[in-house]
Amino acid sequence: MAISTLAHGVRVRAPFGDRHDEILTPAALDFVGRLAAAFGERRQELLKERRRQALRLAAGSPLDFPLATAAVRADPTWRVAPPAPGLTDRRVEITGPPERRTAVAALNSGAQVWVADFEDATSPTWDNVVGGQLVLRDVVERRTTLVVRPRGLHLDEAHLEHAGRPVPAALVDFGLYFFHCARPQLAAGHGPYFSLPKLEDRYEARLWNDVFLLAQELLGIPRGTVRATVLIETITAAFEMEEILHELREHAAGLTAGRCDYLFSLLKTFGHRTDFLLPDRAKVTMTAPFMRAYTDLLVRTCHRRGAHAVGGMAAQVPGRDPAAREAALATVRLDKEREAESGFDGSWVAHPGLVSTCRAVFDGVLGERPHQIDRRRDDVAVTAADLLSVRRVSGPPTPEGVRANIAVALRYFAAWLRGEGSVAVDGLLEDTASAEIARTQVWQWLRHQVIDKETVLRLLDDEVAALGGAYPWAPLDEIRALFERTTLSVELPQFFTPDAYARHLVRRTEAGA
Repeated sequence: MAISTLAHGVRVRAPFGDRHDEILTPAALDFVGRLAAAFGERRQELLKERRRQALRLAAGSPLDFPLATAAVRADPTWRVAPPAPGLTDRRVEITGPPERRTAVAALNSGAQVWVADFEDATSPTWDNVVGGQLVLRDVVERRTTLVVRPRGLHLDEAHLEHAGRPVPAALVDFGLYFFHCARPQLAAGHGPYFSLPKLEDRYEARLWNDVFLLAQELLGIPRGTVRATVLIETITAAFEMEEILHELREHAAGLTAGRCDYLFSLLKTFGHRTDFLLPDRAKVTMTAPFMRAYTDLLVRTCHRRGAHAVGGMAAQVPGRDPAAREAALATVRLDKEREAESGFDGSWVAHPGLVSTCRAVFDGVLGERPHQIDRRRDDVAVTAADLLSVRRVSGPPTPEGVRANIAVALRYFAAWLRGEGSVAVDGLLEDTASAEIARTQVWQWLRHQVIDKETVLRLLDDEVAALGGAYPWAPLDEIRALFERTTLSVELPQFFTPDAYARHLVRRTEAGA
């Protein structure tokens, strides 16, 4: 394996593949190194605070809207920056991994925005990480608005090292894209726009705002050029939506409802409590009172501050069978009607075949208007209890629900280890968030003894065998071991990705595979 030392102390601990030298230039790595030097330690402290907060909540500390920022929430005068070029009309956004075939489909889908997702839709093999940057650089001048979703703050990029440590993956994805594409984006009439995943509080939003400020300064780009939409997909962030927008206000473009990760966060945070026991994943819909409280508060918060509110992702894969296709589109239509009527300004889809359905729904509500930010939703009054009242939809799992979760986790693990970040399972495009909630639900059901370990192991045997039949190439022993480590342990691992990344993807690069 090639190890080279380049500018500003960044070491590339991986071979250079085809065209990698176009992305991993000395100047680009110097830029990433400057970001790592400025924010690496601070990011580590924020991750430590995440762990401390998790321990406090597990010990029984209440979760509520912060008293320290009551004045920010009460102040009616502040607003976020006005919408940047290309971000005024966001009625349909399509998301997918930054792969060439996906990019072509997304950019020709008719959606206003393509969210290129390095986070939940990408398996972070070294080729995918650098190849994704090549794709973005090659399509940056297309008319469709491009938004980049970097990996979360909790992840490292082991193939780049600074000061003896892996560079934070978020800074790699952000930094390489910003360095190569910010100026071409501006020349094309848009700007460098981002979608920030898995933020947990205002301090993490402040970190990102400071990253934007330094990046703009280093490249001589006017302050306030960057725009960022934050996914509200952790339970703690739901209590700090106003504060997150306030911290990012000169760069904020809105908030998005990240519903699968939101449920995962809820279970991860409170899964030890019986009053947070959830039924089958398919039974927890957006009409559940606690989920409705979350989305209503998101819309109210955004519109009060002049920001876009973007709805959750539709993951259906419209198949070739006419009846199945119409059923999938009907489900999407109903979901998008609920969002549009609730005040959302647009929504996400994961498949090009859903764009026209989503667009038609929002066209029917918005008409010629680009958004409905003027709809303030002052009727919404959400309390902490509303966000945490899971008991009203609680219930035991069904055998089919347990089996489905095991199957989704295994199939996604198989795809992820192969370098694929999204996979179709039973008519849905599953991503990292799907696998996380699937394994976490099984863990929670085992913890509270609503299912027994023998049943899970028997179903695991069945589904591993079925996986081998469907995916003859799959490394079944590795996949099963990953499931057991991340699902059957006494304490729930916070994410499956760091373990799988270090054990499999990094070692594969080291072995030259």
